[in-house]
Amino acid sequence: MILPGGVPSAHTDLFARDNLPPRESWPRFDYSALPILASYPNRINCAVELLDRMVASGHGSRPVLHMGETTWTYRQLLALTNRIARVLVEDLGLVPGNRVLLRAPNHPMLVACWLAVLRAGGICVTTMALLRARELAYTIEKAQVSHALCDASVLDALEEARAPTPVLKHVLTFSPLATRHPSATLDRAIAGKPESFTPVDTAADDMALIAFTSGTTGAAKATMHFHRDVMAITDCFPRSFRMAEPDDVFTGTPPLAFTFGLGGLTCFPMRFGASTRYLEEPSPEAMLEAIERYRITGLYTAPTAYRVMCDLAAKYDLRSLRKCVSAGETLPKATWEAFHERTGVRIADGLGSTEMLHIFVSAAPADMRAGLTGRAIPGYEARIVDDAGNTLPPGTPGLLAVRGPTGCRYLADPERQRTYVRDGWNYPGDMYEMNEDGYFRYVARADDMIISSGYNLSGPEIEAVLLDHPKVKECAVVASPDPERTNVAKAFIVLRDAAERNEATVKELQDFVKGEIAPYKYPRAIEFVEALPKTETGKLQRFRLRALELERAKARGR
Repeated sequence: MILPGGVPSAHTDLFARDNLPPRESWPRFDYSALPILASYPNRINCAVELLDRMVASGHGSRPVLHMGETTWTYRQLLALTNRIARVLVEDLGLVPGNRVLLRAPNHPMLVACWLAVLRAGGICVTTMALLRARELAYTIEKAQVSHALCDASVLDALEEARAPTPVLKHVLTFSPLATRHPSATLDRAIAGKPESFTPVDTAADDMALIAFTSGTTGAAKATMHFHRDVMAITDCFPRSFRMAEPDDVFTGTPPLAFTFGLGGLTCFPMRFGASTRYLEEPSPEAMLEAIERYRITGLYTAPTAYRVMCDLAAKYDLRSLRKCVSAGETLPKATWEAFHERTGVRIADGLGSTEMLHIFVSAAPADMRAGLTGRAIPGYEARIVDDAGNTLPPGTPGLLAVRGPTGCRYLADPERQRTYVRDGWNYPGDMYEMNEDGYFRYVARADDMIISSGYNLSGPEIEAVLLDHPKVKECAVVASPDPERTNVAKAFIVLRDAAERNEATVKELQDFVKGEIAPYKYPRAIEFVEALPKTETGKLQRFRLRALELERAKARGR
């Protein structure tokens, strides 16, 4: 297939290419703002750029991934990814353009699999280990996933998900450090493979990954990103602000299935010869212990974790820490100031989205202003507009519009594409205002998403699960302000039998949700009501419930 510009695609499976939105509905992509973006060749394999190029440039013996007492060098990681790529192609028949689902907690083998899929010309569909069969089945069907590499400890839900669909034909399992676990089929398969593999010569505009994010309608949105896009995010935020250098060691909480984690804990460090330490349980306490023990220099996590770490920081030696990035939700001024007071580190707040792949509004730590998100980073431009797309003056709240070298392309979803992209600009759905210096201040979300502890929760998705329970007649899920998590998901529920209104039913419903979708999505608060607010035509009025929760929070002094 010939791509726009006359460049041949390396993909023979054209499903992803055929399901891109029409080109006229794409945002305007600008590669001229930074010289390095304009210098990309027509053919790029981002796995080669992140790994082979680093080995060739003298980083082969340097550490790249750590877990526990194990450290892999760039050269060791390259050899392993070559062996995995051989298994994919020689044993499983992977052809360029096939989608490969990756399922695991953050650990070195997940990174090796991600790189191997790209080297083999496949398209990565990375999923969180917490997802349940219902969510995995949707992902498999939506992306037409044909292959899967899965951590052996979280295989059960994937097996349940693949049962009703014939599209997923090949599944191999692995252990965190490829230690040839008895039940790990990929660990055994790579044992006899050579450590060499010729990477597929992908075009810069061949698909590299399909990333899923929750939407306001409850169905996950599949966003599509090219090899060029992966390189662009490494050459904008971290390069512009020197947020990754060879001696850095990073850790953090975001899963690699989230593009925030993929960038900050994999792509950014590798682009600059740095390394990442993965933690089995990345709690605030575990991160503080790792910073002290392993002299961690960089941290990626959400404001919720930074708030907890503020209270614990005095117990640890954090002098090595110097590069902290926050994203997932706006970073409160009080949290920024408290963390700076206790550690001396100025957190770089970042605004990004799965549709845009990574951060597009932030600032260098030295330029951060507490309570403000930052400015459009080099390579991007951003503005505040009204509903008609007209630019608003400084100090006026409105919709954030942004464009640059990355942007939204939804998989087979023209309606959402028209909503997110207008007149060449991306509309992430955030309300902001900009001051005279070009700094942006967060105002609110413009949709029904619930941002809790850095996670995006879809109220309608949770509602759909609750409505599957026999005791639930009607329900609505909205954000309820919370001092620790910013918001929590609160469910207003009309029961079929009012006599069941008790704490036992609350726990039963919460446990039911945990069993059907990722546990972090469960409603942390449930209120039983006689009826839900609706329009005369029967449409649910969630905004009235949100307003009620805001009034209650205000009355409580939150």
